[in-house]
Amino acid sequence: MPDNFNTRLRQILLLALIIGMGVLLTSTLYVFLPGLLGGVTLYILTRKYYFSLTAGRKWSKWFTALLFIIVLIVGIAIPFYLAVMVISPKVGWLIDNQKAAADILESISQKFKHYTGRELWSEANAESITRQLFSWAPSLLNSTANVLSNVGFTFFLLYYFLCSGIEMEKYLSSMIPLSPENIKQLAVETDNMVKATALGIPLVSLAHGIVAGIGYLILGIKGWLLLSFLTAVFAYLPIVGIMVIWVPMVIYLYSAGQVVQATGLLIYSIVITGNVDYITRLGLLKKLGNIHPIVTVFGVIVGLKLFGFMGLVFGPLLISYFVLLIRIYSKEFHPNQQA
Repeated sequence: MPDNFNTRLRQILLLALIIGMGVLLTSTLYVFLPGLLGGVTLYILTRKYYFSLTAGRKWSKWFTALLFIIVLIVGIAIPFYLAVMVISPKVGWLIDNQKAAADILESISQKFKHYTGRELWSEANAESITRQLFSWAPSLLNSTANVLSNVGFTFFLLYYFLCSGIEMEKYLSSMIPLSPENIKQLAVETDNMVKATALGIPLVSLAHGIVAGIGYLILGIKGWLLLSFLTAVFAYLPIVGIMVIWVPMVIYLYSAGQVVQATGLLIYSIVITGNVDYITRLGLLKKLGNIHPIVTVFGVIVGLKLFGFMGLVFGPLLISYFVLLIRIYSKEFHPNQQA
């Protein structure tokens, strides 16, 4: 009995030490969590092609890993950096000229009052709304300053994940407390989930931004590039997301007397941009694996809170993982119930 008690006590103390160190490390390295998620995500997306080259065609592991990283930097990091460089000055100008934005809101309110007899907001309320709208922008822009370090960390991890992928996967399989059948299911569903979340949702949002940008450009709307970027960002929120951009723009153009542009934008947004979501989800996301809109909405909210701008991708990924783990738990420990 004393031996069993001592064994249990040592086990509890060791687990407490492990958990304590885990909490300490997590809290310290929290800022690099997006980089870790990014490395895991890119590894899942590229592992199949990497193994086909290294195991199938006998390419050098380190050379192939570096080649993949170079391609990803060119294809992802550089366009993202250029987008930030183009958009940041425009957002900065808006932050520095909040009075102009407040005047726009006030003019919209006066136009609304002219037609309906009711005022949307007073001048004081317009300034308050403007301050609240732009209060999040500096933190969002500052969060992009952390993107560079996280991108570097992502590719650093990706290199070692690729070079040691087979050994790493075997080790994780031996550590995961699940049956072999559920481990296999976890791997398959993780692959599908990452493709749908990390590829599907950004591609759908990009399609929204491009299609909307074409309309802004054709209609001669000033700041069309910034509006396209914002449309792509808000497209992460299904159905109503892009309306946050084009509805105020239509109201503003009508209030400014630009009836032709306003009417054109209204028709274009409803008929063309508004159907991009339906077409892409029916085509693209159906092939990659559809993600429920609720997962996307809550994922974006959680992701922006935890990771800033990068949370647009990793937030839905975390929610999807949470749902997947619940399903795996239900199947592992309650096999008679369908997850």
